[in-house]
Amino acid sequence: MLRITRSDAPLLLLPVVALVAGLVWLLPGSDRDGDPRQEATPTAAAERAAGRPNIVVVMTDDMRADDLRFMPSLRRLMNRQGVTFKNSFSPLPLCCPARASFLTGVYPHNHGVWTVKAPHGYGAFDDSATLGTSLKAAGYQTGFIGKYLNGYGQHRSRISGEPSHRFVPPGWDDWRAALDNPGKPDLQGGTYSYYRTPFNVNGRVVTRHYGTYQTNVVGRMSRDMAGRFSDRAAPFFMVVNYVAPHHGGPREKDDPQPIVDARGKEWKFVTPARPRPVRGRFDDKVRHAAGMPRGGGPSEADVSDKPRQWRKLPEPSKRERLAMRELTRQRGESLFLVDRQLQKTVRHLKRTGEWANTVFMFTSDNGYYQGEHRQRQGKITGHEPSLRVPFLVTGPGMRSGTDRYAPITTIDATASILELAGAQPPVRSDGTSRAGLFTGGDTGWTVPVLHEVGSARRGGSGAFAGPHRVIGVRTARYALLRYEGGDNELYDLARDPAQNRNVWGSARYRDVRSDLVEVWSQLRDCAGDTCRASLPASLATDTARTRELGRDYWREIKRRYGASG
Repeated sequence: MLRITRSDAPLLLLPVVALVAGLVWLLPGSDRDGDPRQEATPTAAAERAAGRPNIVVVMTDDMRADDLRFMPSLRRLMNRQGVTFKNSFSPLPLCCPARASFLTGVYPHNHGVWTVKAPHGYGAFDDSATLGTSLKAAGYQTGFIGKYLNGYGQHRSRISGEPSHRFVPPGWDDWRAALDNPGKPDLQGGTYSYYRTPFNVNGRVVTRHYGTYQTNVVGRMSRDMAGRFSDRAAPFFMVVNYVAPHHGGPREKDDPQPIVDARGKEWKFVTPARPRPVRGRFDDKVRHAAGMPRGGGPSEADVSDKPRQWRKLPEPSKRERLAMRELTRQRGESLFLVDRQLQKTVRHLKRTGEWANTVFMFTSDNGYYQGEHRQRQGKITGHEPSLRVPFLVTGPGMRSGTDRYAPITTIDATASILELAGAQPPVRSDGTSRAGLFTGGDTGWTVPVLHEVGSARRGGSGAFAGPHRVIGVRTARYALLRYEGGDNELYDLARDPAQNRNVWGSARYRDVRSDLVEVWSQLRDCAGDTCRASLPASLATDTARTRELGRDYWREIKRRYGASG
């Protein structure tokens, strides 16, 4: 693997910086946004080209890996000039914990944010040391746009002890974060109100964007911020967060209505709001929900081997299937609008001369069920649809238009950003830098991927003491999930990519189970280097085998569901 050190990063990453600068032009916003007087001067851009790259990270909310099909411009750009990771995972598939992991580079059991609610939500997050403080200390201009952590605006800041709606975390030069409504009489909407989103702009509560679709607001802000940063010699680091395709108001006439299933449970199908011009765009292409079989068969014919909460779920009815199809369509429409904003941002970066010196990353905080295992919609549990996220990168030296099958996690992305910037980690890092994979060749799967699920309540004992509820380990071939209540799942993804056959109790997998449990025991409370311990030879795979397993996985997913990541 080619590994970029801090001393040689400037030379190796020069092409990446140029590429990302162009990608920034594609980020959300309109061509008329921003002050043209604030565009980069040739001198400023040239000074940056001789040093470290700009870094722009775009993160969506609840986006599945296979949702990339709704983003044609981004996909086309990366297929031609970027690197697409085919095995990318969230450390805890839920918004708040996953975003805290990205900002710190550590697993949830080390940063303490487990859910979206108190006491383990935003109020538990120590944001005195994050990527923002690390890159600012390394000489970067730093900016944040869009969604922060759930509860920001509503709950008190852990480090200030004060209400958070005017709080700006340390390390950010330009802060434009969406607010969850703190209950102020003069505020309406919130982070998940697509047309009424209040923002904390550098300590001031701003509501002037009411009436404008949030995706467009975030896009315009990103171009404006990039324009301001471009006028200075220091490189910049921007984190741009879109709420799409997460559900949000207002409700619309074509939204699915609640449906009562065969056991009397009511399902509410929540969707993202979209402007009228884009509605129906994918109706002729999306014929079924993303996680339902393309031929119309059962979601999962036999769930008797699943944990107890899954065994209670009946097969979705015809009405539910139609509602789930509509959900897939609306999520796709909201992502298409993000795609248009990204295209404008990349153009902006190219026009200002920054694209050639910019590393551009695209990912999501977590995935989303769309029918798999009879789950109508949702996330959190560590099955593949919830755990997998897109991860694409381009920049100087990264314009290869290739795929990578080596694994990458959200905290690996954090470690990679720190290496590219020549910055120190904000806290002891749990992740592994993948910067060498951005510019070099692929590798095998030699380090396990840990994923966790937590709860707002305490309790439990042993490995599940405190908020821990589910702990899982992923290798190239196997997926292990262990539950607080004693349930266990083991899947051989080479034989069962859809995870429909739990082989935990199979004698055939006795040795595999034993090896995985040993890795699980070592990893569940890991910190720093212990999170990066190598897999035993029985579970590790070389480059060729990792690639073979990855290709087979996506081939089978496409055959079954009709879409691939």
